Amino acid sequence: MKAIAITGQGGVDKIQYIDVERPTLGPREVLIETRAVALNHLDIFVRNNLDTLKLAIPHVAGADAAGVVAEVGNDVKTVKAGDRVLINPGLNCGVCEFCQAGEQSLCVRFGIMGESCPGTFAEYFKVPQENVHPAPEGFSWEEAAALPLVFVTAWRMLITKAEIKPGEDILILGIGGGVSTAVLQIVKAIGLRAFVTSSSDDKLQQARKLGADAVINYKTQDFAREIRGLTDRRGVDVVVDSVGGDSYAKSLASLVKGGRLVTCGATAGARPQTDLQRIFWNQLSVFGSTMGNRREFTEMLNFVCKRGVKPVIDQVFPLADGAHAFARMEEGKQFGKIVLKVDSNT
Repeated sequence: MKAIAITGQGGVDKIQYIDVERPTLGPREVLIETRAVALNHLDIFVRNNLDTLKLAIPHVAGADAAGVVAEVGNDVKTVKAGDRVLINPGLNCGVCEFCQAGEQSLCVRFGIMGESCPGTFAEYFKVPQENVHPAPEGFSWEEAAALPLVFVTAWRMLITKAEIKPGEDILILGIGGGVSTAVLQIVKAIGLRAFVTSSSDDKLQQARKLGADAVINYKTQDFAREIRGLTDRRGVDVVVDSVGGDSYAKSLASLVKGGRLVTCGATAGARPQTDLQRIFWNQLSVFGSTMGNRREFTEMLNFVCKRGVKPVIDQVFPLADGAHAFARMEEGKQFGKIVLKVDSNT
């Protein structure tokens, strides 16, 4: 079968469209005929850290996917051949103390499709039956593939960690990526006032169309000062900062007393300067978050179905053009999710 695979550590020239063996199933696994897959920054991390991750080369990348069940293992009872599905990309052991408590994303052996095992960027891929869910009605293959990782990540950050409430103010840094656009869509559906930042005026205007109440170009404006002005010097209730780096101190400065900052990444640097005095004096809460547990994934699916929320699709490439899709993501040009379509299966 054809696949997009990482053939070595390095640039996009290490992303190759090649032939690989079709997966063989274990008794509790499901083989899915792929219709669409979505890129994540995780895929770049994997390519840049092959040695650390100890992955066999060539390595099939990809965490997100949607498709049709092609075959099931002997012990699979939850799905059947022909079902239209998407997957939860998070993998867990099922037996550690965190899994037993229902916190699968805290599993001591937590992994993600394409990061700890062969991924979804292929004509067929396999996953445990617990990771397979019905694709939402009315979603295209591209929308279904773009949904899982970023929306469950956004959901856990907002609902479980920050415990957002209607009527609150939220600041979302770096609008345009998959997680930040998912955060914006969720908070507007719930009823928060949302402020967003970007260095791109074009992305800021697209964010306005998604419902952003105010937009800030952090290259030309001090976003902490702008937030104080927009909130009558109060500050926002929640900051979603997956950027880190030099912006972190300004994120803390943007919060109201007792406010909450939540992060799922650090694209601009993982060791930012911080302000402990501001944190303890203003009694701020800082939450780290990764993906989500199974309950949160199901809650997220129910929410998007009932509220009519769909992922923002930036651009769709054929699977064979995976390297070009990676290049677009690494250049930071996208607004929303970049998707690969498996044309041979349509």
